[in-house]
Amino acid sequence: MHLIRRNRILRQSPAIRSIVAETILRPSDFIAPLFIVEGNNVREEISSMQNYFRMSIDLTVKEVKELYAMGIRSVLLFIKCKDELKDNKGTEALNPDGLMQRSIRAIKSVCPEMLVMTDVALDPFSTYGHDGIVEGNEIVNDPTVEVLAEMSVSHAQAGADFVAPSDMMDGRIIAIREALEGNGFTKTGIMSYSAKYASCFYGPFRDALDSAPGFGDKKTYQMDYANRREAIKETMMDVAEGADIVMIKPAMAYLDIIREVRNEVDIPVSAYHVSGEYAMIKAAAKMGWLDENRAILESLTSIKRAGADLIATYFAKDAVKLIN
Repeated sequence: MHLIRRNRILRQSPAIRSIVAETILRPSDFIAPLFIVEGNNVREEISSMQNYFRMSIDLTVKEVKELYAMGIRSVLLFIKCKDELKDNKGTEALNPDGLMQRSIRAIKSVCPEMLVMTDVALDPFSTYGHDGIVEGNEIVNDPTVEVLAEMSVSHAQAGADFVAPSDMMDGRIIAIREALEGNGFTKTGIMSYSAKYASCFYGPFRDALDSAPGFGDKKTYQMDYANRREAIKETMMDVAEGADIVMIKPAMAYLDIIREVRNEVDIPVSAYHVSGEYAMIKAAAKMGWLDENRAILESLTSIKRAGADLIATYFAKDAVKLIN
């Protein structure tokens, strides 16, 4: 048997597979999400996210320095607001000395090279656990957008490099861009959650921040997982309104959306490998049903192969160790 082409030649050794690999993971591909709480020397494991923690600012700063030394160049901050500070208008989100603002300043003071991205949404600050202001049983759009724009300016004032609106309200990208420009923050970027689906895979995250909706669900503002064309429409609108990076969330169940978006836009595309996806791998590995390290690398590679330039993932540290 004489063949002109034997495709297995390029698969026969680790060295060959390495030099012809089409998708390469790098430490700088990853965005590390961080959950921050009040206090000192606080390190609380999140029950539904094995080996992932809420940390006080002092420990968060140490974590950021370690991440930077590993080659990770961006972090995404989330804060757990005290119940007594929550209301229906996100008042605490605008506090210049709030936990988010203090966290930004602390990180930038010790590791100014690290890109600090900040979550912009009202659910951590809301008595209702929704991403917007509630009137009756409705999450109202325009009043929420006004607060999100103020919130973004507050984060920029504290030193954030990128604000990351995760709310899915209509028109918030242009409102945030105009607010940043109007206040002189012409270098502050926007990473928009452009196609954020109403997904069951967010459960552990809501445990981490105590931000589950107090009534109903988030389907009137987050996207229907049955829809693909809508994701392109939402993303293109965000690009037109001034987003610098667009995000798809979740990642693994939405690889087709990542590819569709990558094919349509000429700006960086990020994807969020969410808490439920993390928890599933952890749980299966704990039961001995799969190899955790191999699952981490295969999952993250699939997300980048689909077209993501950046990946927000709770496996960021683990992945870098495996890559190295």
